Amino acid sequence: MPEGHTLHRLARLHQKRYAGAPVRVSSPQGRFAEGAAAVDGRVLRRASAWGKHLFHDYAGGLIVHVHLGLYGKFNESRMPMSAPVGQVRMRMEGEEYGTDLRGPTACEVLHRAEVDEILARLGPDPLRRNPDTEKAWDRIAKSRRPIGALLMDQSVIAGVGNVYRNELLYRHHIEPHRPGTSIAHDEFDEAWDDLVALMKVGVSRGKIITIRREDDKGPASYRQGRPRTYVYRRAGDACRICGDTIRTEVMEGRNLFWCPTCQV
Repeated sequence: MPEGHTLHRLARLHQKRYAGAPVRVSSPQGRFAEGAAAVDGRVLRRASAWGKHLFHDYAGGLIVHVHLGLYGKFNESRMPMSAPVGQVRMRMEGEEYGTDLRGPTACEVLHRAEVDEILARLGPDPLRRNPDTEKAWDRIAKSRRPIGALLMDQSVIAGVGNVYRNELLYRHHIEPHRPGTSIAHDEFDEAWDDLVALMKVGVSRGKIITIRREDDKGPASYRQGRPRTYVYRRAGDACRICGDTIRTEVMEGRNLFWCPTCQV
């Protein structure tokens, strides 16, 4: 599932490509036909993201909400666009560029009050200006759930996915089974600041890069073309730092990875 940096990167791209002018919106697949008709031809005022949610704010007060989920993806091309291929839920066409959205979990037209309801359920987003970090800290400090689960809870911190979760805990030597109540405030502050920096790199580079330059050597990444990781998808391999075997288990439905020596 795309993590928060992907949605912020998309929001910046869509703001650059389409904002400030009328946008032609359609649904070749037909599943978003009514919503597309409601915003077709309107001026896109702003594209923004909060966590894993993307919002297109159109003139007149209507907002298109997109959640990519596991399979959603935008594909951009220059105008004029060719005939749609496959199940295109939403097509946007501007003056110079167009984009097709396929396979999202959500693609819907909402009013501001409905968007506010979504945002109220989300925790602070490390990539937004002036995030309420104390809100995240308060939820972690009062919970006995494992920190490895809390970091994936979008109501605690919005935008963190499995890669950032596993890698952040490794970088800060935090054992993922520790309850939230055992996390010290200074541990949280240091991890939060690091998370912000890592996710900003993700936005600018389009890749999740978590490994420090001095550690970026040794065994290749888990997949060709992907940056190396410390623990993510390295179960059974030797830790890049201490040599112990990386462990894995399923925590609340997602694969967890950690080093039993470095994370104590």
